[in-house]
Amino acid sequence: MVETPCIVWVRNDLRLHDNPALLAASKSGHPVIVCYIWSEEDQEPYPLGGASRAWLHDSLLEFSASLENKVILRRGRYRDVLEDLIRKTSAKTVYWNRRYEPHLLARDKEIQEALTLAGINVVTYAGNLLFEPWEVATQQNRPYQVFTPFYRNIQKMEPDKPVEPVRELKFYQKYLETESVSGLQLLTRNPPLDIWQPGEKGAFKALDKFLHGPIDHYRLGRDYPAQEGTSRLSPHLHFGEISVRTIASRLVGEQSAFFYRELIWREFAHHLLFYFPQTADEPLKKDFMNFPWRLDPEQLTLWQEGKTGYPIVDAGMRELMATGWMHNRVRMIVGSFLVKHLLLSWKQGASWFWEKLFDADLANNTLGWQWVAGSGADAAPYFRIFNPIIQGKKFDPEGAYIRHWVPELKHADNEKVHAGGYTKPIVDLKFGYMRALEAFQEMKNGLV
Repeated sequence: MVETPCIVWVRNDLRLHDNPALLAASKSGHPVIVCYIWSEEDQEPYPLGGASRAWLHDSLLEFSASLENKVILRRGRYRDVLEDLIRKTSAKTVYWNRRYEPHLLARDKEIQEALTLAGINVVTYAGNLLFEPWEVATQQNRPYQVFTPFYRNIQKMEPDKPVEPVRELKFYQKYLETESVSGLQLLTRNPPLDIWQPGEKGAFKALDKFLHGPIDHYRLGRDYPAQEGTSRLSPHLHFGEISVRTIASRLVGEQSAFFYRELIWREFAHHLLFYFPQTADEPLKKDFMNFPWRLDPEQLTLWQEGKTGYPIVDAGMRELMATGWMHNRVRMIVGSFLVKHLLLSWKQGASWFWEKLFDADLANNTLGWQWVAGSGADAAPYFRIFNPIIQGKKFDPEGAYIRHWVPELKHADNEKVHAGGYTKPIVDLKFGYMRALEAFQEMKNGLV
């Protein structure tokens, strides 16, 4: 006789370490069905970009292999798939780890209510943030909109420790239909995954590499794109191949404090999106609703392709196309160039990053672009405009990063490498600077 199973619905938690929902199921005494669902529901209103789909493909292969290739993969509507599994197996309990993006939270609530009404026990856990959005509030019990007080509050709080890893699962033995990972049809292009290792093992390798080198110089090294000064953990974190609690639990020392602060920026991004869900599509600061953004498809394409004529900008955009990732300092530079020197909307930049980044995360992408544009919480003032030549000289003084990604300049000396000359600049910096200030003044004066 086949025992009644329980179901674990995995999403962005493709790991065995610090996975509360999977651990609870493993200790339930029931056989376990681990299920991943690829649904068109996830494509509305924010379709998963090609880079993210490629990473997910490889991550699912690794996760399934870690569970003896017994993960049930399905296509279809989430509720329909879960109800079908429940009907065919008589499962009485469904576990999952909570997500916080507003559209996903609403979907989960609807599914939980429907399953509960049908007599199914739904058990959910906190496993994807250090602190859930509602756990951090101002003294007036309001959401934060400025990072520094948010960070100060969190410094007084102690995150939960990671739960023990799942070491053994008793799988449900009855045959259940499943797709193959390739059958989910996630790959839409050839993914540039050669320098990455998606999956939990790759995540721990990346963490160990970071903790045994770059973190010792993180405060300064993180700003220099030619150096290996950052963690490169962001794709692993986004897909839940490693938990933020696991990372935080291994941080010690002064330099670790600076990296912990960056983890809190991630928390802040999810806090903002949870309380201000409109910000994925609209500026948080209402003054920017009528900002006079330009429409220039030709210049947008040149920016996307790394053909602006400004070396540090083009290096960053080409790195993105080649690797599915871009150094954080360079993300700020290319973002500022788009929204200020070109006066093209931050939403066009966010859309491109969403398509091309392996670590495309709705909360982080929204926070980053609204910060650059000056329209979001705790944002850089609109009149703070990065000069890409000065930024290049400051953060890539030897030109190593630029020469790597802009081979047209590989023989240029350290001074000329920042001057360009390989193609005509698409905008004069002084003209773009003044045009941006005029647009900001128009908005400030209520003339738009």
